[in-house]
Amino acid sequence: MMTIRKQLFGVVLLLFTINALGQEKDFGIWYGVSAEHKLSKKLEIDLSTNVRTFKNASKIDEAFIEGGLTYNLYKHLGIGGSYRLTDGIENNNSYYYQHKFIFDIKGSTEPGNFSLSARFRFQIRTKTYFKDITEDHPDYTGRFKLKAVYKSPSFPLNPYVYFESFCPMFSANSGRIGKTRYSAGLDLSITKVHSVSVEYIFQRDYLPHLSDINILSVNYNIKF
Repeated sequence: MMTIRKQLFGVVLLLFTINALGQEKDFGIWYGVSAEHKLSKKLEIDLSTNVRTFKNASKIDEAFIEGGLTYNLYKHLGIGGSYRLTDGIENNNSYYYQHKFIFDIKGSTEPGNFSLSARFRFQIRTKTYFKDITEDHPDYTGRFKLKAVYKSPSFPLNPYVYFESFCPMFSANSGRIGKTRYSAGLDLSITKVHSVSVEYIFQRDYLPHLSDINILSVNYNIKF
């Protein structure tokens, strides 16, 4: 147990170390609302919406709405699929729709008061804005996420950390890391149905060039 706590502390410390070494930097705020409902013992549906800002939180980068289903194959293993409609800013400073199809496989375990999970996500994105006709095709990304949550036994405040990497697939950049995220946050349970989470995210983009953004994310969550 002490080893896991030391590892969590190390991840948080790493966030600030990486941030201090960054080159081109920005700041943004993400605002989100999500809802989750169990349709049966193994099947659940979720809906979410999110607005993300950049340029020191002065401009909207993108806004999206997403809906999906998760099927729990076993107690600690599930698969899922979802669709996301995004209205995002492009190089000409105008907003255009993007369509994203997402397929997930997720495993989890709960040693003591901790909840540990791993997720692989395969996503297909199609855009409606192109600089030239050669870009008129979907792009594919593989995402791998590791998350650890400490479930406080006597207080409704659960700290968590996670790491996620984004890797382009079926392209000239295949095999490279395109983006990484490191995060530390707190989840506050208001009632059994309602909760609020606040997290800090450090995101580093490697493609098309090196850039960093510090993000404050605030989410309101409903489970029923």
